[in-house]
Amino acid sequence: MIDAGKQAFLTGLFEAAVTAADAHAALAEHLPARPKGRTVVVGAGKGAAQLAAAFEDLWDGPLSGVVVTRYGYACPTRQIRVMEAAHPVPDNAGLAATQALFDAVAGLGPDDLVVALVCGGGSALLPCPPNGLELADEQALNEALLASGAPIGVMNAIRKHASGIKGGRLAAAAHPARVVSLVVSDVPGDDPAQVASGPTVPDGVTLADALGMIEAGGLALPPAVLARMEPAPLPDDPVFAGNEVQVIASARLSLEAAARAAEAQGIPAVILSDAIEGEAEVIGQMHAAIAREVVAQGRPFKAPVVILSGGETTVTLRHKDGRGGRNTAFLLGFARAIDGVTGITALAADTDGIDGSEDNAGAFADGTTASSMRAAGIDPADAQRRNDAWGAFDAAGALFVPGPTGTNVNDFRAILISP
Repeated sequence: MIDAGKQAFLTGLFEAAVTAADAHAALAEHLPARPKGRTVVVGAGKGAAQLAAAFEDLWDGPLSGVVVTRYGYACPTRQIRVMEAAHPVPDNAGLAATQALFDAVAGLGPDDLVVALVCGGGSALLPCPPNGLELADEQALNEALLASGAPIGVMNAIRKHASGIKGGRLAAAAHPARVVSLVVSDVPGDDPAQVASGPTVPDGVTLADALGMIEAGGLALPPAVLARMEPAPLPDDPVFAGNEVQVIASARLSLEAAARAAEAQGIPAVILSDAIEGEAEVIGQMHAAIAREVVAQGRPFKAPVVILSGGETTVTLRHKDGRGGRNTAFLLGFARAIDGVTGITALAADTDGIDGSEDNAGAFADGTTASSMRAAGIDPADAQRRNDAWGAFDAAGALFVPGPTGTNVNDFRAILISP
């Protein structure tokens, strides 16, 4: 059984991280100047509705627009329309939302302003199959990418060349209006062109680069999609001249807030990195090795200490009926590697409040978690092989279920090591 006090401490760090990415606070410092003409707001992502509501509160002037978010993530707005669609596999509602965004920016002039509120999750929420393809083709592409275990940068590079809206194409459609993109980053390195596959932010990755990534990774993608991939516009295209991009919240800022919250309670904090990528189970084992070294040898840190990290791990799917997401997969690998070790308690969770296929953000684990799973009739190693981390933590009574948070700055991991 996980200690209630330690669980509350780790939950407080998660809440501090999420608060640091609060839509209202993040936007307040990054509002553009009012234009001579119209102000149109567009956006996509798991926190897009909250960003839209906050923008309405902060903006001094008339506006209109539309944003799309995941089913169940909407919130009330007054002037900006909020649409919902499927994530992580796109659906017909996403097609309608994509068209609504294009309609919103159509016919604008050089005195008009488009404010793009972009955050994680937008890739799936904005399906736009290129000519000759249908929604089923984009769904097949998404499913293949999600199952591949490829890094998020590779997945986004491919998506940009198999879409009519990603890779800056929405901003190009808004030309000659000026586009200001306000981005909540959920990607390692905080490259705004990678967030939601950059509907309003182009990057320099070419079609040849994307095809090279597919070949180098041995990725098995739908042949129909591969045959119709098209070059995305490059950043030096004149249609993007005068546009502006700002990252207003990120994993780095959230981890720093969590570190301050820990230190305010007398627990030193260290941040390993805000950009850790790799197979979730392996990254979990790596974090466990560090934690065990602290317990056994007092290095590289002295206890008490909380070790923080972020980024975006991946899960190679071996069973399509698996349950959970990358944070529970990470923590299952971690729990197996600290089995029987005392003094270590961890939380791994997605800052958007939902980790993968179920309703939990992640889970808690300590040195007793693996044995609790076995006592409930679950073999932790077998659960990992079956991609059923959710089932294992559910059996152990260790799921973390805060509900949707209204933001998304990717994975949050906190490991408390007590003397």
